[in-house]
Amino acid sequence: MTTPAAYFRLAHAGWILAREGVIAALPGDQLIGAPRVAWQFARKLARRRSRSHDAADRMSKAVDRLGPSYVKLGQFLATRPDVVGGDVANQLARLQDRMATFPTALARAEIEESLGRPVDELFLTLEEPIAAASIAQVHPGTIDRQGRVEKVAVKVIRPGVRRRFANDLEGFFLAAHMQERFIPSARRLKPVEVAKTLAQTTRIEMDLRLEAAALSELGENTAADPGFRVPWVDWERTGRDVITMEWIDGIKMSDVEAMQAAGHDFKRIAANLIQSFLRHTLRDGFFHADMHPGNLFVEPDGTIVAVDLGIAGRLGKKERRFLAEILYGFITRDYVRVAEVHFEAGYVPRTHDVRAFAQAIRAIGEPIHGQPAETISMARLLTLLFEVTELFDMETRSELLLLQKTMVVVEGVARSLDPAFNMWKTAEPVVGDWIRANLGPRGFAEDARDAAFALAALARQAPDIAARTERLSREIDAMAEDGLRFDDETAAKIGKAEARHTRSGRIALWLIAATLVWIAVQVA
Repeated sequence: MTTPAAYFRLAHAGWILAREGVIAALPGDQLIGAPRVAWQFARKLARRRSRSHDAADRMSKAVDRLGPSYVKLGQFLATRPDVVGGDVANQLARLQDRMATFPTALARAEIEESLGRPVDELFLTLEEPIAAASIAQVHPGTIDRQGRVEKVAVKVIRPGVRRRFANDLEGFFLAAHMQERFIPSARRLKPVEVAKTLAQTTRIEMDLRLEAAALSELGENTAADPGFRVPWVDWERTGRDVITMEWIDGIKMSDVEAMQAAGHDFKRIAANLIQSFLRHTLRDGFFHADMHPGNLFVEPDGTIVAVDLGIAGRLGKKERRFLAEILYGFITRDYVRVAEVHFEAGYVPRTHDVRAFAQAIRAIGEPIHGQPAETISMARLLTLLFEVTELFDMETRSELLLLQKTMVVVEGVARSLDPAFNMWKTAEPVVGDWIRANLGPRGFAEDARDAAFALAALARQAPDIAARTERLSREIDAMAEDGLRFDDETAAKIGKAEARHTRSGRIALWLIAATLVWIAVQVA
């Protein structure tokens, strides 16, 4: 049940977004009914000076006022161009997750509470913070590791951040429910499901043990990979609210001048970055989903080190095969096969015609074959593909959208290092090897083995399935004869739920009316 405070918090957030011109900057010309009226009203509320700034600046000012929850919301929505549109997603991606640091004394208290030991016993030194984001801040430190003094980065959760996020998430859910109720065209995008995904993602990010586990997993996956690694984790000094990891002394990939001064080979680094990302995605089904330049370091020998693994993406075998086959289909101009893959994966409903879908895909693929390879963007190809699938009722696939967004970022970083970067030539060794291994004879053999294991598991469960089927059949027969019956407790709960829904609806109307009066007073 939504609390009254959530309505006030949401109204306050709407007021700030309107005043900073964020809502006015959104495309609202095609809205109808109440949403259009609200958009027009928000345009009148915008500060005059905000109209002279671009949309990204407006959003940055608004989230600075709203706090860390909205920074994280903006960054999350930047991975969902299907929800906010491509232009808005690009603007949100420019939000800077830089917050004021909190006192080291509070950080020490968080560390001691999380690890159950004094800081002076855990660390040789713990310095003042050097960077702070919406969820945590980072302190340099040193530890005694197997008799050697090692420099480490100590990431500590911001005090009170979980309570703040919990309160703001309630408002996000309220906004999502209102969007589904009042904007029917948005229901296909499942805003409530988007809010649930944000809540789950945030909970994972705020448990630093899970980030440590992701670093450990990616480290094991890439142990033998050339030119790519992640920091090691010190598990003894890692808990829910603190993670201790290797200090990286490389150059941030965002500092292009420093990389030039160090004499790094930009073409080699760009190729290594793309191949590493595709290797993690296709081979392992597990990839770093926040690979912007600030999270990538280059060591003196050219090795790329990725940090801050709070957001990671996973792809199952079906999704990896889907990705490889559509890329290969575009390369070979087999648009019918690309369409069939969508249907086989269950992404496009069977009510649509495969040939009609193949025609739509041809409209994307044919213009590509007339261009030089270095001008063709794989990320742009996926963006266009998802735009076309909307016409054929393809439901939102969060794992594919996260992959698409990460690929946009990674490819952008590679092209910033090498403007003539040839994505297809660079990707071919990784994609080609995966296709030959998984779609050829070896792949068929592995599929047959998996099918045999599945059949064996099903055979073991057969007696239990048969018993449940028989029990279900008897219950259906009883329902057919006697009708559906509720016990007294169930009927009472249904009555209470209905009464609560009616009461909360009346409360919501009064709160909205009070909020409108408050806004009118503020404007006056």
